[in-house]
Amino acid sequence: MGQPAQRCQRKKSAFSCLTCGQTGGRPIISNPIGNCTAHDMTTAPNYLKPDLPPALRVVTMPVIDADSRALQGYGLLIADPAQCQVEIVRWPAGGWRKVDEDTGDEAGTTEGVFISEWQGDVLYGRNEAVGGHYILAYAQLPENSDPGHHRDPHRMLLWHANYHPDGGQLFFPLERRPFMVPLALAGDDVRPEDFVCFRFDGSHGLYIHPNIWHEGVFGFSGTQRFFDKQGAVHARVSVDFAREFGCLLGAPLG
Repeated sequence: MGQPAQRCQRKKSAFSCLTCGQTGGRPIISNPIGNCTAHDMTTAPNYLKPDLPPALRVVTMPVIDADSRALQGYGLLIADPAQCQVEIVRWPAGGWRKVDEDTGDEAGTTEGVFISEWQGDVLYGRNEAVGGHYILAYAQLPENSDPGHHRDPHRMLLWHANYHPDGGQLFFPLERRPFMVPLALAGDDVRPEDFVCFRFDGSHGLYIHPNIWHEGVFGFSGTQRFFDKQGAVHARVSVDFAREFGCLLGAPLG
């Protein structure tokens, strides 16, 4: 029987796979070498059973109060969701010929309710617009998390983020309660240190531009509901902090 697969270790711009010894600049590859699948991250994560490694280090995100100036480059502060237009990105051409101007962006948007719900130490997200159900974060290290108690969480630990190349996304609170949203600017070479956690007082929503890294909406406690509107194609590009960087992203709640 072969040795069990081990996760990749990445430092700065390079990584080294402990299983096959491959080194390079990116841990996400489409064709693992030989039988090595330790660094093959092309399959979708299991969002309800992420099976994270134990004893992960925590990278603390800076927390910034959201306003129009702070959100420049990331998105927009939204007072009225009816006035928010979701950007739709035209389907990319496969060669040198352009996609016709009246095609490639006709899928439009989809909308529904996004639910952020703490169950003990585990924050679940449900996105009715796209039929998604996820573990968004933990209040303790995953191996120590207990979903059965009713104490309010004091921090969030984020294991995953994504961006949508096909369109933007709007989150607008249906109850006036504070919430937080971690964001990072566009670019596939994103690192944990690139993320900023924006704090909202619940009076406004957030519109996120296409290609901006994010991961749902993080309520402070209990259950919070948000109106969600986004591109209907729903292409998703992921980063797995636990397996790519051996860490979680943390921020205090409150």
